Order: sequence, then C-alpha cells, then structure tokens
Amino acid sequence: MQVGVGRRSLGDTVRAYVALTKPRIIELLLVTTAPVMFLAERGVPDLWLVVATLVGGTMAAGSANVLNCYLDRDIDLQMRRTRRRPLPMHGVSARETLIFGVLLGIAATLMLGLAVNWLSALLALTANLFYVFGYTMFLKRRTSQNIVWGGAAGCFPPLIGWTAVTGSISWAPIVLFGVVFFWTPPHFWALAMRYKEDYAAANVPMLPVVATETRVITEITIYTWATVLCSLALWPVADTGALYPIVAAVLGVAILIESHRLLGKVRSGVTGVDLNPMRLFHLSNSYLALLFLVIAIDAVAFA
Repeated sequence: MQVGVGRRSLGDTVRAYVALTKPRIIELLLVTTAPVMFLAERGVPDLWLVVATLVGGTMAAGSANVLNCYLDRDIDLQMRRTRRRPLPMHGVSARETLIFGVLLGIAATLMLGLAVNWLSALLALTANLFYVFGYTMFLKRRTSQNIVWGGAAGCFPPLIGWTAVTGSISWAPIVLFGVVFFWTPPHFWALAMRYKEDYAAANVPMLPVVATETRVITEITIYTWATVLCSLALWPVADTGALYPIVAAVLGVAILIESHRLLGKVRSGVTGVDLNPMRLFHLSNSYLALLFLVIAIDAVAFA
C-alpha cells in the first residue's frame, strides 16, 4: 500500500512531475529527431516545424515515461538506481501519476497532429503505446530479450522527424530506426551490468541477471558491430555528403574498440566491477549524439 503524499511546496510538486518524465532519456530521443529533419529537408527545415515536432515529441516521450513510472512503482522502490524517483519517495501519488501520463499523451497526439501532421502523431502514439503495453507491461518482467524488442519504442524518433518534414516514410529513416534498434541493447546491457543486483532483487530478468558476463559482452559486441554497419548503410541509402561516412566510420571504430576491450577483459578472467562496463555506456551516449549531429551538419554542408 502506498503511503499518502504529504504537504508539498509548488516547487517540489513541479520538480516531481518533471522527474516523472525522465528528462535525460527525452534528451537522447530529441537528439535522434531534430537532425533527421535536416536530412529530410536537405538543409535547414522550417523553425516552427522543428519546435512543434520537438515539443510534441517531448510530451509523447514524457507521457510514456510517466506511465512507465506508474506501472513500475513496485520495482522502482526495490532498486537503488530508481528508489529516489517521485513515486517511491511519495512526491506524487499513483493516481496523480496515471492522470498526468494519460493527459500528457493525449496532448502530445493533438499537438503533433494539429501542428505537424497526423502521420507523425500516429507514429508517436504507436511508440508510446508499445513502450507502455509492449515493453513495460509484457516484456520487461518476462524475458531477457526485453530491451531488444521493447527498445524498439525508442527507435521511432527518426521516423517522426522524417515524416514531420516529408509527410511520408522512406528508407533513410528506416535505416536510422535500425541504428537505434541495434544500439539500444549494448547501451542498456552495459548499464544493467552495473546494476545487476538491483534487477535481480526486483526479479527483472535483464540479460546480465540471467546470463554469464561472457555471453552478455559477446552479445554487446555483436550488436555494436550491427550498429556500426547499419550506420554506414545510411551513406548510400540517403546519398549523404562525404562528411557523414568519414565521421560515422571514426565513431564506429571508437565504440568497437571499447566493446572489444570489454570482450578481451572478460575472456581473460576479469569480472564484476573491474570490467567497468559503464565506460561503454557513457561512450554509447556520445556515439549516438555525435552520429546524429553529423547527419544534420552533413545535410546543411552538402545541401
């Protein structure tokens, strides 16, 4: 039973609601939206369209994250990494969280539909529903492949950014969907290795909980290779300028070196914290952000 929410200041309440949306995750989603709009436009897109797409996308992602907090409030309380979120800390009530998440999702759909186009709105709504019902409610607590398939919800921003400009889907955003799809497992499994005990205590079967470190890092390496190869496929598919494939190759080499460093260490008998998987986690954040940034720069430079 949840303890009642005590008296709160306006500032505390606002901070709690913002925290429910998981702003750091939203930042990464926006990074994979805006640059694709530059690629679709083959230059600088309309500023209002960019703002409307990013605001609507922020609300859609925020809604999914809020509803995730609502559904996962029991396990968030058990995990060190999440126990200071607003619901475990009683900063908001479960009822308030549910209402906020649903209203935010409705507002996001209307915002994107009326200010951008209804295809983008439908894609954002699909991602939202899949993250809540597919990943959070079904996959997360049932299979070690949860983040592989559940992570597909986070792959929709490139599609949304592209359709916001063009009103249709083509191969370029599908390739970028693939980049984020393959990138997600190594990114998240590196984090899950660091917090393996948390997931085990909450009975969440993340791969690092149910598999050996050797198997986890082997799969991380395989998915990293798939990420890099998929990123290079954008060059011929989208007919980018020369800058993109050069930077994509350099970034790919960097993240592959790190994944093979992990693989070499675990094969030599290194285990636990000495593997330092968080190095790959942080590098993967930089990799994705820089990869999409160069997409926008290339689109403007070679317009």
